[in-house]
Amino acid sequence: MGQAKDILLINPWIYDFAAYDFWMKPLGLLYAASLVRRFTPHRVSFVDCLDRFHPGLAGHPAGKPDGRGPFPKEQIPKPDVVRGVPRRFSRYGLPMALFDEELALVPRPDAVLVTSGMTYWYPGIQAVVDRVRRKFGHVPIILGGIYATLCTGHARAESGADLVVPGPAEEGLLPALAEVLGDAAMGAPDPSAPDPLPPPAFDLLRDRSWLPVLTSLGCPLRCSYCASRLLSAGFKQRPHAAVLAEIIDGHARFGTRHFAFYDDALLSGKRAHAWPLFEGLAAGPSLALHAPNGLHLREIDAATARLMRAAGLKSLYLSMESTDEHLMREWGPKASPADLENALRELEAAGYDRSAVGVYLITGLPGQSASGVAESIRFVRGLGAVPRLAHFSPIPGTEEWASLVRAGILDDAADPILHNKTAFAYLKSGLAPDELHALLRAPA
Repeated sequence: MGQAKDILLINPWIYDFAAYDFWMKPLGLLYAASLVRRFTPHRVSFVDCLDRFHPGLAGHPAGKPDGRGPFPKEQIPKPDVVRGVPRRFSRYGLPMALFDEELALVPRPDAVLVTSGMTYWYPGIQAVVDRVRRKFGHVPIILGGIYATLCTGHARAESGADLVVPGPAEEGLLPALAEVLGDAAMGAPDPSAPDPLPPPAFDLLRDRSWLPVLTSLGCPLRCSYCASRLLSAGFKQRPHAAVLAEIIDGHARFGTRHFAFYDDALLSGKRAHAWPLFEGLAAGPSLALHAPNGLHLREIDAATARLMRAAGLKSLYLSMESTDEHLMREWGPKASPADLENALRELEAAGYDRSAVGVYLITGLPGQSASGVAESIRFVRGLGAVPRLAHFSPIPGTEEWASLVRAGILDDAADPILHNKTAFAYLKSGLAPDELHALLRAPA
C-alpha cells in the first residue's frame, strides 16, 4: 500500500457572535481519521481548536456534567460585512499560542486534513491554514465538511486549502489524499455495505466523558430551510445492532456514560430502528442519552416514549418550529400543535417532566412576524414545556435561499458571513434577537 506518511487532522476555530459547546465534537473528522487508518498505511495526529479540556486552559469553566459548556474566547474585530450587527465578535476555542504549541508537538505532516462546520465560520479555516503554513510551509492542505460542500466555489477561492473536497468523506477523501501524496489508488469502503464506515477514531479525543452517535444519514422530510438533503442524498439508517455495539464499546473502552445522537431523524422508521436500539440500550449499562438535534413529534407515541425512558434518554428536545400552520405548510409539514400536545402527554405518561422538555421554535424565516413567534412561545409554555428559539440561517441550495435571492434580500455571491444567523436576524429579517429573547423573558 505504499510508504506510511503522517497525516494531521485539524478541527478549526469558530468565528462568531456567540458559540457554546452544545454537545459539539468533530464527528466527520473522526470518521475521516478512521478511514485513513483502515484503508491506508498512514499515521494520523489530531489538533482540536475547540478542545475545552486542553491542559493549557487551567481555570476555564468545565461546564455541565453531561458535557456541555462554554468555549474559551477572544474578542476580535468584526468583519466589515457585519459591522452593523450590535454584538461583539469573537474567536472561540484555543488561544493562538496554544494552537501553535500543539503544532510544535505533532510529527511534521505530509498532508493536513481540515474539516469545516457552518459556512459562516470560514474565517476560522483561513486562520488555521495561515498558522499551518507559517509552521510547515507549503504542506498540502485538504478541506472537507459542511462549508466545503455548500460553498465549494468560495472555499476554493478563499479558504487557502490546496484541495476542496465536497460531499461525504467516504466518497472523496481517500482519492484526494492519494492525489496530494502522489500515492497509488487506495482502498475504499463499500458504499453498498449496510454499515460502510469504520467506527470513528474516538481515541484521538482528549475528553471522552461524552461521545457523539450517528445512527442515520439524511432526513426523509424536505423542509424548505434545511440543508440535510444537500449534505446527504437520501435517507439511510445504520444497522441498529452496529450502533448499539458502538455505544457499548465506547462505554467499555473509555468509561463514557453520556452519548449524544447527531441524527436529523432518529425516530423515523422507529419500529425497525430506534425501538430495537432503545431495547438493547435498556438491557445494557446505565447510560445518559441526549437528542440535541430535535425529535420529530409525530413519531412519539406511548411505546416510543416508554422505550426512550427505559434506554436512558435524558435530554429531550422536540422539533415544533411554529404554531402557524399556514407558514408550516410552506416550510415543510413537520408537526402541528396537536402533535406537540400528543407527544408531551405520552412523554409525561412515560415518566418525563414536561418542564424539562425543550421545544425548538424557529425565528427569522421570511414572512414570519414577532407576534407569530410570541404566540408559539405562549402555546409551548401553556403545555408546560420550555420554548427554545432557533434562529434561521439562510443556507445555499435550499428553497428558502432561492426565495431570498429572488426577492433581492441575498445574493448568490454574498459573503458567507452573511449566512450567520445573528447577522441575518439583525440585518435582513427584521426580527432582532434582542426583541425575540425579550419574549422569552416575559411573564407567562
